[in-house]
Amino acid sequence: MKATTKKKVTFSKYDPAEIIETKETAIAFLEVALEENDPDFILRTLDAIARSKGMTKIAKELKLDRKGLYKSLAPDGNPSFKTVFKLLDILGLQIKLTPKSPPTQAEVIAK
Repeated sequence: MKATTKKKVTFSKYDPAEIIETKETAIAFLEVALEENDPDFILRTLDAIARSKGMTKIAKELKLDRKGLYKSLAPDGNPSFKTVFKLLDILGLQIKLTPKSPPTQAEVIAK
């Protein structure tokens, strides 16, 4: 009987910035983040979108240094609304609000 050797499987770290190539993709990512209602997830998403467009370029347009932009969009960052809205404007995006959907029966039962 021949001994078998196991092949080592490796995975590379997933970076959403690498696949955000269009405004539509950026919008889809941001919509999901907003639906999750998690500020850290929203910041990580904005960070990925900004990195996909080039942090140096975005930082210049925001009149920040690149390090400051990274710091603002880090999970422990706390960018002002002004910075977030200016970033969205530079990216050609805007936030639109809709009424919250009422909870589903399953969500009510789960509470």
